[in-house]
Amino acid sequence: MNNKYIISGKIVDVVQRSVFNGNIQVVNGRIANIEKSKVEYEQYILPGLIDSHVHIESSMLIPTNFARAAVVHGTVASVSDPHEIANVMGLKGVEFMIENSKKTPFKFYFGAPSCVPATSYETSGAKITSGDIKELMKHSDIYYLAEMMNFPGVIYEDTEVLKKIEHARKTGKPIDGHAPGLKPGQIAKYASQGITTDHECTTVKEAISKIKRGIKIQIREGSAAKNFENLFSLIEEYPKKIMFCTDDCHPDDLMKGHINIIIRRALNKGANVFDVLAAATKNPKEHYNLNTGLLQVGDPADFIIVDNLTGFNVRKTYIDGILTFDNGEVLLEKHTEKAINNFNCSPLKISDILVPIQGNKIQVIIAKDGDLLTGKELTKPTVVKGFVVSDVDRDILKIVVVNRYKESDPQVGFIKNFNLKKGAMAGSIAHDSHNIIAIGTNDRDIINAINRVIENKGGIVACSGKIYKDLKLDVAGLMSTAEAKEVAKKYHEIHSMAKKYGSTLTAPFMTMAFMALLVIPELKIGDKGLFDVSKFNFTSLFVE
Repeated sequence: MNNKYIISGKIVDVVQRSVFNGNIQVVNGRIANIEKSKVEYEQYILPGLIDSHVHIESSMLIPTNFARAAVVHGTVASVSDPHEIANVMGLKGVEFMIENSKKTPFKFYFGAPSCVPATSYETSGAKITSGDIKELMKHSDIYYLAEMMNFPGVIYEDTEVLKKIEHARKTGKPIDGHAPGLKPGQIAKYASQGITTDHECTTVKEAISKIKRGIKIQIREGSAAKNFENLFSLIEEYPKKIMFCTDDCHPDDLMKGHINIIIRRALNKGANVFDVLAAATKNPKEHYNLNTGLLQVGDPADFIIVDNLTGFNVRKTYIDGILTFDNGEVLLEKHTEKAINNFNCSPLKISDILVPIQGNKIQVIIAKDGDLLTGKELTKPTVVKGFVVSDVDRDILKIVVVNRYKESDPQVGFIKNFNLKKGAMAGSIAHDSHNIIAIGTNDRDIINAINRVIENKGGIVACSGKIYKDLKLDVAGLMSTAEAKEVAKKYHEIHSMAKKYGSTLTAPFMTMAFMALLVIPELKIGDKGLFDVSKFNFTSLFVE
C-alpha cells in the first residue's frame, strides 16, 4: 500500500452536511487535503461506520475474525463491551480481547465491564470489583465504563456500584447505561450519576424521557432485540442524541450486514442522510472521544466507498488509509489464537431435571420475539407419573440452567413461545454469567443437548434422538477461533434445525440466551432458581 495516494468521488461531509465532487489526498494514513472537483463522479465516499455498542462475543468470533466480517459492511470501529468474556474469565478475558484486537487495523474501543457478575443472584466465573474498575479505568486501552446493568444498585445507592461509577467519573471517561423500563423518577436518579447512554429503549416515550435527562439513545438492531422500527422517529427529532448499535449480533446475521443495514433502512424510510450518517459516525466518535475519521483534513483516513445513498452497497473500506475490503475481497490478515476457557461440570442424568408436582399452578416464562423483555403466566401444569413435563400441544416447554463453573443442582422452569415440536436446544451462551441453558420437548433430548455442550466444553447444540448439530466454542464457551464463514455456516445449520423442529422465533438461540438475564424484566431463570425481576428476588415455580 502506498503511503500517499488520491481517491476521488462524491464526498459526503457529515460535519458540514454537504455532498460535493472532490479529491481526497491520503498521506501516511491521514487525510492531508481535500479539494473540490468539477468532474462528476458516480461513487460516494463517506466516513467509516461505527457500532456504538456491541459485545463482540455474541458474534461467536474473536476480535480479529469479527473485524474481517465487519469491514465487508463498511464498519471500521466498534465500541465494545467485553462483559461476556469477563463474566467467564474475569480480567484475563478482558486482556484476551484487547491483545487479540491489536493484531488488526480495525479499531476496537473496549470498556471496563461494570457488572461482573450482573447480579449476586447467579454464579459467574469471575468477579470484577470496584478496585479492579479503578485500575482498568487508568488503562489507555479502556475508553469508558461499560453498561451499568445494575440499575437497582444505582437507584438504591449500592456502595460498590457507586464506587465503580465514581472511578469512571474521576477519569472523565463516559459511562454507559442499561436501564429498561425505568419510571421517570428512577431515570432522573440513574442519570444523576453521570450515566450518558442507553440501548434498552423499546418505545419513543421511554427514549424521550431519558433524552431529557441527558442520556443519548443507541437505537439497537441486533439478532434478538430489534428496536429500529419503534425508535426510528427519534433520528429526525433528536439527531444529535442518537447512535446506532447492534448490541448482540450472531455470526450469520453479521455475514449479511451490520450498521450499513440500519443506515439503508433509515434512508429508505426517508430520514435525512446527514442525520442518519451522524448516528453511525459523528455522534459515537464525539461521545466516546474515538480516534476515528470524519473525512476532515488531519483526520485518520477511515472511510468507505458506496455505490449510492439508496442501496448503500459498500464497495471498499479503508482504515487509517489501509484498504481492508475491496469489492468482495477481505484484505485483513488471518490470525491464529490460543483459546482460553473456564468449564468445570459433569454430565447430567434425566433424574437431575425431573420436577415433582408441588402445587396446582406453575409460573411460566413468556418469551417475546425480537425483545429481551419477558412476561409471565400462571397455568395448570401437565403431570405424568407425578412429575411436571413439557407440553408440546400447549407450547409449555422445560427450560434448564446448569452451573458450568462448579458441580451444582440444575434449575428447572417452564417457558412458552419457543414452539418446538420435537427435540431440544442448548448452549453455553446464557447472559450474563454464561452457564449452560437448554429448552426442549422431552427430558432425554434436553439431557443429550446439555451433555454435548459439556463434552465440547462450550458451544451450542440442537438435537432430536440421535441427530445432532453442534458448534464448539473453544474460547470461554462463547467464541470460536475458526473463520467467520465457517462459524456462520455451522451456526446457520443449527439455527435451521431449531426452526425445522418448529421454533417460530426469529433468533431462537439468541432469545434462549437472554432467558437467564436477571436484570431485564419480567420473569427469568438462573443457575440458582426462577427470578422475578420486578421484585428483584427469587420466586417459586409453583403457586397455590
